[in-house]
Amino acid sequence: MDFTSRCSLKPFNFTFLLLWLSHFQAAQSFTNFIFGDSLVDVGNNNYIFTLSKADSSPYGIDFGPSNGQPTGRFTNGRTISDIVGEALGAKSAPPPYLEPNTEANTILNGINYASGAAGILDDTGLLFIGRVPLREQVTNFEKSREYMVRVIGEIGTKEMLKKAMFTMTIGSNDILNYIQPSIPFFSQDKLPTDVLQDSMVLHLTTHLKRLHQLGARKFVVVGVGPLGCIPFARALNLIPAGKCSEQVNQIVRGYNMKLRHSLKTLNTELRSEDYNTTFVYANSYDLFLKLVLNYRQFGLENADKPCCGGYFPPFACFKGPKQNSSQAACKDRSKFVFWDAYHPTEAANLIVAKALLDGDQTVATPFNIRYLNDL
Repeated sequence: MDFTSRCSLKPFNFTFLLLWLSHFQAAQSFTNFIFGDSLVDVGNNNYIFTLSKADSSPYGIDFGPSNGQPTGRFTNGRTISDIVGEALGAKSAPPPYLEPNTEANTILNGINYASGAAGILDDTGLLFIGRVPLREQVTNFEKSREYMVRVIGEIGTKEMLKKAMFTMTIGSNDILNYIQPSIPFFSQDKLPTDVLQDSMVLHLTTHLKRLHQLGARKFVVVGVGPLGCIPFARALNLIPAGKCSEQVNQIVRGYNMKLRHSLKTLNTELRSEDYNTTFVYANSYDLFLKLVLNYRQFGLENADKPCCGGYFPPFACFKGPKQNSSQAACKDRSKFVFWDAYHPTEAANLIVAKALLDGDQTVATPFNIRYLNDL
């Protein structure tokens, strides 16, 4: 493979080429490019003006690498992507794209482009002002790819991307925006539910195809979870403890069914062009619904109340000036399903991540994430 003919002759580039080769050939190497919303954001929103932030205590209180300091993750500890990466040999989590001086990570272990409040549709999250919609996240990856080509050449880039994983966790905000009450000056006329679902699938499929054209081959696309069970949706619809909003979950199931069908079509069409291409559908809906309804079987004690913040508006999770962390959040985070009104705890993320890694075809199809990584 002639890398030198495709690289600048600057010593800087050869240094990074050697770094990349040593990393890429290591037995435990794992490269992940992560796209999505606050479920997988690791700090991109720290660098933009937005109302959707997790840069203050007690967010991150159980996140080991930061010694309990907030990083921009919208939970108390690790996200599902963090946990999956660790299990597959990642030395560290991919850093946020918007953090300065992270270009080298593009080659070493990947980049995280996810943004809290972002959606598949460009207008989703407008109420929060700043966010990075999926279209822009994919554009940011394209810029990262240009950097890779400058350092290791086009052939080296293609080879690396063929083995890297591309994880997509998005869609929740599109549906949450749809179900929330109308807000003057921010709300638009609501589309019929089936039109919303079709639009989401169409736009997501378009972005997946764009990533494929840029060299992505191993995809994990996470379906939307049972939003009717999160504290925010239950409070919005006055759903009693132990129950979920069937109306909201019905919208989610319809979208997930259409998404799964679209991914099956993509597998058929794009694998005929390149057998290395695989789209895995991660069934987070059934996994998380089972966890919420049977939480005691998983060693948890509360699936109704959020660990941090109120059960009713404004659902704020923050440490007040006279509060310590134990007052701002529940004392034992390992016993709660929900961290705040929208996001799961690390304890819940661990359960879901382990299932996605090693579960059967009811959890991930056509196969689980560990099998995809080994291909």
